[in-house]
Amino acid sequence: MEQVLFRGIVYKRHALSTPRPAMLHIVTIDLKTSGIKPLVTPGAPKPSDRETSARKTSDFLKEFKLQLAINASYFHHFHEKSPWDYYPHSGDPSYPIGEAISNGNRYSAPEANRPVLCFSAQNRVQILKTEKCPEGTAHGVAGDQILVDGGQAIAQVPAQGANDNNSADDKPYPRVAAAVNREGTKLWLIAVDGKQPLYSEGITIAELRKIVTDLGVYAALNLDGGGSTTLVMSTNQGSRVLNAPIHTRIPMRERPVGNHLGFYASPQE
Repeated sequence: MEQVLFRGIVYKRHALSTPRPAMLHIVTIDLKTSGIKPLVTPGAPKPSDRETSARKTSDFLKEFKLQLAINASYFHHFHEKSPWDYYPHSGDPSYPIGEAISNGNRYSAPEANRPVLCFSAQNRVQILKTEKCPEGTAHGVAGDQILVDGGQAIAQVPAQGANDNNSADDKPYPRVAAAVNREGTKLWLIAVDGKQPLYSEGITIAELRKIVTDLGVYAALNLDGGGSTTLVMSTNQGSRVLNAPIHTRIPMRERPVGNHLGFYASPQE
């Protein structure tokens, strides 16, 4: 199934049956399209006891009147013990891991082994191993490992991080990745549902690496997954969650997360 959601934004769902059930959600964004503009969750005003306030992805979409949004960086602190005992709740202090930039303001510092996804003021995107976006970057977030670099699959040991995405890379898991073309004019967002037997059990990092490589991308970065995995779009009736998030083991329950990546876009003509 493939559909144009907005001008320059195409969405495709793809169900895998082997080696286990898995549902892929792939969004392709043409950054040259008029009206498309990224937004990373802004940092909290200074002085503050936090870098951001945790939000559900759909609340981020509605608050900033975006057309599309996905969860982004790993963050701390985090725990998930029961449907009512978890952290953060919406509005709680949160701290994205690695560099985070919104509207040119860096509110979370670069960290070792945290490669970055960076958008220039001219709407060009790149994925860098250097852990720090170039001067003049408008928006940026960090992941935990490069999956593809220079068009070649890269196997590497991920950094020690936060959240439940620390599960071994060789276990099926909900996953999120971002990928770019060589020119920096096209962005792919990949969300894979997991933890839901018979519907979608998730994929391994190696399987995610193959998926993005098969898309023909120039570079790809693994972002926060697990129960954070949430892809949302706006509709005339409000926000619509495109994937099947799972938080506190409850399907379709969204997790409040540290930050997000969203896009403004024009209606499809």
